Amino acid sequence: MATRPDTITRILPSEADLARLPASERIRYRLVGADRRYHANDNIAAFVRPGELAELKAEVQARLHDVLRALVIDTDNDHNTQHTAERVARMFVDEVFRGRYAAAPKITEFPNASRLNELMIVGPISVRSACSHHLCPILGRVWIGILPNEHSNLIGLSKYARLTDWVMARPQIQEEAVVMLADALQERVKPDGLAIVMEADHFCMHWRGVKDDDSAMTNSVMRGAFLKDPNLRREFLSLMAKKAEG
Repeated sequence: MATRPDTITRILPSEADLARLPASERIRYRLVGADRRYHANDNIAAFVRPGELAELKAEVQARLHDVLRALVIDTDNDHNTQHTAERVARMFVDEVFRGRYAAAPKITEFPNASRLNELMIVGPISVRSACSHHLCPILGRVWIGILPNEHSNLIGLSKYARLTDWVMARPQIQEEAVVMLADALQERVKPDGLAIVMEADHFCMHWRGVKDDDSAMTNSVMRGAFLKDPNLRREFLSLMAKKAEG
């Protein structure tokens, strides 16, 4: 019986040894061997080899079938659930959690040739994520404020949406998600100031627990000039509010 990779020393077995393990164990061995974290909202694309995502979906499908059986659902005779495990496995790996398994989207960066240094606001960008506590949907909007400088890299409008989707398509908690998005934008754009506001409905509140249909969560990240200059911060929030109303 193979030893679990998170209970062994961080010595990576040979690829021949790994080939005898399920795909999830092979990937986990590589992560542990590289001393890399693999929390729900981490991207692990660099540790997934070609063909392994298909194997991973097959593993997830088998385990989801066991979950359905444990819930005493007759998947053999219930035509509505005969293919549920397959559908959900494909949804997890290829869609709602794809930000874990896909490399960052390619983003073309342009030099700030015109030396733009005025506030730019992008949004609202639709956000679709999942709560890492209950795997319930998180649906909302993100606004991004950028104050570039002459050394900043400029990226196309659609690239903000692609980067946002890549970060959000993982099991998340909203407070961490906006920080991860801010880090990704800071690294690529290198602005003097960066502001992000996210407003979202959490279906773990609507669907279970207190079942509150009216509650939503709003949080923000302010960096650089947005932290130091209250006038800039007010301008961003005011323009954001107008865009939200419109």
